[in-house]
Amino acid sequence: MKFPPVKEQLDILSRGVEDFVSPEGLEQKLEKSIASGKPLKIKLGADPSRPDLHIGHAVVLRKLRQFQDLGHQAILIIGDFTASIGDPTGRNKTRPSITLEEARDYGKSYLEQASIILNTDRLDVVHNSEWLNTMNFSEVIKLAAQVTVAQMLERDDFSQRYKGGTPISVHEFLYPLAQAQDSVHLHADVELGGTDQLFNLLMGRELQKKSNQAQQVIMTLPLLEGTDGVEKMSKSYDNYIGLSDSPAEMFGKVLSIPDEMIIKYLTLTTNLPMDEVKQIDGKMKSGENPRDFKRQLGRELVKVYYDADAASTAQEAFDNLFIKKDIPDEMPELIVESDDETLLSLLDKSGMFASKGEIRRLIKQNAVSVDGEKVQNEFLPFNTSGSFVVKAGKRKFIRIIHN
Repeated sequence: MKFPPVKEQLDILSRGVEDFVSPEGLEQKLEKSIASGKPLKIKLGADPSRPDLHIGHAVVLRKLRQFQDLGHQAILIIGDFTASIGDPTGRNKTRPSITLEEARDYGKSYLEQASIILNTDRLDVVHNSEWLNTMNFSEVIKLAAQVTVAQMLERDDFSQRYKGGTPISVHEFLYPLAQAQDSVHLHADVELGGTDQLFNLLMGRELQKKSNQAQQVIMTLPLLEGTDGVEKMSKSYDNYIGLSDSPAEMFGKVLSIPDEMIIKYLTLTTNLPMDEVKQIDGKMKSGENPRDFKRQLGRELVKVYYDADAASTAQEAFDNLFIKKDIPDEMPELIVESDDETLLSLLDKSGMFASKGEIRRLIKQNAVSVDGEKVQNEFLPFNTSGSFVVKAGKRKFIRIIHN
């Protein structure tokens, strides 16, 4: 099979990667892959106890799809056996386990949703119970002998629980070992995961080395904050954008994220070329209004899961529902020639408010919007050409026209 040049593959695959152990190792594996015509085995373990997928889960799934598109073999492990242990990652107490039957049922739902992103024609789906459930007790003892308790306590969550006197069950130590054994069984070339999985992925390299195998390359992806910009994206926090959300829902939810999350979302959740992402970052840092870039993010995200027409329709539907709703046909207009004006200075110049203090109070009360989007930054710049409708309170409207 013919693969793209190594540099081209590395440029694509390194996008958004947090921990990379190591770029040189991946380069060597890619070179061997091209020389032999054999694809690399790319491993991703799926936690079937969390079957409702959102774009936070999609970050690592999209990386797996990139490997597929470059000609490599993706292996999705449905961790039915490890789910029965309960992943202790990030936990301050023992996590409840689920049965193998429950894990397999959840796994079907996970795979159905993951197929929105992955190419199922280049995907091997396996369950780690196929090899872990057949190990006898002596084999488990032999596996456990590969690492020390001191090594296990290097994990932050285990270390914190130990220092805090919170019980750690012995079976929880077996979770990273079981996940690592998956890599040995599959002879994985690369393992993907979230940044919270780094310890477990490194354990896979360690066991491969002790099994006289070539060590897998590790690539972790950042955990994506939700639309609140604070907590990790989660359905339980109601700050998620679901893979099955409609185009209108996706677009609308994107517009609620904090401005400082725009670049991270563009990098991890869209296909916008990184050169363009960097240009947007530079423009925002130089003071350009992030409003239009956030709308661009919304369109780009919808394009990933639908298409360009759906993205345009979603934006139009949002504008009709939230921007044009209850807006009078006639309103005062303020022409802006300077690039130095801010929301506060322009509303003050409009003469519609008694003082800057009144304007600040309205902004703090979340009662000011620009084109339907709530604004809490009094220094929001107006330095891009266009027409903007500002609503302050319930009945005050002004159209700002920047030439």
